[in-house]
Amino acid sequence: MSQTLTAPGARVARPGRAWTVLRPAAARLGTALLVLLCTATVAFFLVRLSGDPVKVMLPPDATAQQENVLRHSLGLDRPLVTQYLDYLWGLPRFDFGNSLFYNQPVRSVLADRIPATLLLAAGALVVTLVIALPAGTIAAMRRGKAADRGVITAVLIGQSTPAFWVGILLILVFAVGLHALPASGYGTFAHLVLPSVTLAVYSVAVVARLLRSSLIDVLGSDHIRTARARGLGPVRTVLRHGLRNASLPVVTVVGLEVGSLLGGAILTEQVFSWPGVGQLTVQAIANRDFPLVQGTVLLFAATFVVVNLLVDLSYGLLDPRVRNSR
Repeated sequence: MSQTLTAPGARVARPGRAWTVLRPAAARLGTALLVLLCTATVAFFLVRLSGDPVKVMLPPDATAQQENVLRHSLGLDRPLVTQYLDYLWGLPRFDFGNSLFYNQPVRSVLADRIPATLLLAAGALVVTLVIALPAGTIAAMRRGKAADRGVITAVLIGQSTPAFWVGILLILVFAVGLHALPASGYGTFAHLVLPSVTLAVYSVAVVARLLRSSLIDVLGSDHIRTARARGLGPVRTVLRHGLRNASLPVVTVVGLEVGSLLGGAILTEQVFSWPGVGQLTVQAIANRDFPLVQGTVLLFAATFVVVNLLVDLSYGLLDPRVRNSR
């Protein structure tokens, strides 16, 4: 009987090691798919409580026969269970059905609007990071002083102010009063400024407050005192040792805020007539466009799920303790 020789010092692969590494990722992926399935199911049944779309699509003086003909052509006269199963059957192929209002595939309608929403969310995220990170850091370093109190006051105002009210106020000041920026529209950088700032106000407040709290805890730890004892200045200590250790909760919130930015874009896009998915969602609800509402809801849910999954996977890169525990 032949024997397999192993070179001295060589590592022997264990069959179960690969599954041990992949199991957490597989579990998260399974959970994500379950969440999307539940979201699709809830959206399918809830949207049908809004009423009959045939009543919206036909004039008020339409006869019952005309309503039945249209209802049959749209497939709305089939049993609800049959419609639900057909809807689920198309999801793996990204087939969300045809929009009742636009008479186009839902994925085509969404594809036309997604770039505008992504641009708005990206602009708001940039504004959030540019303002919140320095503000939270300065507040933590100047704890109890005027700068800290100013940041806390601004955070409270930002968290308690509705986004649509901020948008209207910015339009009155910068568009109507100063004529510096356009009040609505899409296509240039000037059109992006006011909607991005409006959408970012709440996120700036959340991220700045959390970074301040997390950084204050880190600055009181032993390794920070050791770094200062070695002669590092306060700014270099925070930048080199403090921010990375305080980043885990901040990364979590930033990831959640990315999804919130897309969801919050619904009101912002309405205020500024921004042609994105948020405005499309409002129009679809008003038109009782069942397939389009289901598609937009599932798109927002998928965005939350994917962003949270990426945030979870990034923990290992930011904190070796998390990486070694998996």
